[in-house]
Amino acid sequence: MGRERGGQCLPLAHEPRHLLLGALALVRRGANAFAVRVDGRIAQPRADLGELRLERVNLPLTSPSLLRSSRISLVAGPAFDARARSGRTAADIVDSTGNKQVLVAPLDLADQASVASFVAGWDGPLHILVNNAGIMASPLMRTPQGWEMQFATNHLGHFALATGLHDALAAGNARVVSVSSSAHHQSPVVFEDIHFERREYSPWSAYGQSKTANVLFAVEGSKRWAADGITINALMPGGIRTNLQRYVDPEEIERLRQAAGATDNMWKTPEQGAATSILLATSPLLDGIGGRYFDDCNEAEVGKLSARNGVAEYALDPEAAARLWQVSLDTLAG
Repeated sequence: MGRERGGQCLPLAHEPRHLLLGALALVRRGANAFAVRVDGRIAQPRADLGELRLERVNLPLTSPSLLRSSRISLVAGPAFDARARSGRTAADIVDSTGNKQVLVAPLDLADQASVASFVAGWDGPLHILVNNAGIMASPLMRTPQGWEMQFATNHLGHFALATGLHDALAAGNARVVSVSSSAHHQSPVVFEDIHFERREYSPWSAYGQSKTANVLFAVEGSKRWAADGITINALMPGGIRTNLQRYVDPEEIERLRQAAGATDNMWKTPEQGAATSILLATSPLLDGIGGRYFDDCNEAEVGKLSARNGVAEYALDPEAAARLWQVSLDTLAG
């Protein structure tokens, strides 16, 4: 991947290599720039870095662009069907871009041994890590350690992966993209009982808690790793009809549709859903920017919450972020 400077794409030193994994996407920079294709057109941010630092930015999903690039999609299937789905996704990327440097590797984020094995096998710098795995609103399930499954998969798995790959990320001056959700509005991290050992289990509260954790990871991680050249941002991709909804019955889907305003366009296409992730992963507007939350290719408004947009104040709380980081380290250490 190159970076846009003054209308030119400046190639970087590393050979193109894109790795698509069972639960998320990791990318090494190469010689090709990235653009965000949405409905046949390319998304182009309309702001400069100063505006981004100071205020909400207008980054429309479907404006024309002068970026010249192949279509690269940072999308992978869920861990439960990782190899087959990721294989199909990898084949689609190869077919649509001509880029044959797409590799698939298994990774189960709910299994810390799997995460450790993957980390041990990683070689070389890593430039972009997109933490895109997740399960949503599942019935109560627990890992062998007794951890609630949504928190274990959506947060602890990604946390272990990112911290395990820290040196590779630092070597790549990396960006980490933490895919959250507006469902974080449902719950802060309840430190007194994260794993629902004493309180009644709620699938949506558990999911919301894990998505808040994704944002807090970006806040604290950007603070801790800024000196290493690593930035982390979180985002809401939007509602996309995928296997993520496998635990949600049609009646609940309809309830969510009504809550979102019952519009026909509540669902995004996969390309639209990927747009904000790719923006955070590749846009030069975000050089050196971390610890923020985005939706619809814009920095989200704090405290102004709707069904799909806005970020809760507790999700950006630096004290909660620091506490969660330590709790996560202690939990993984056993």
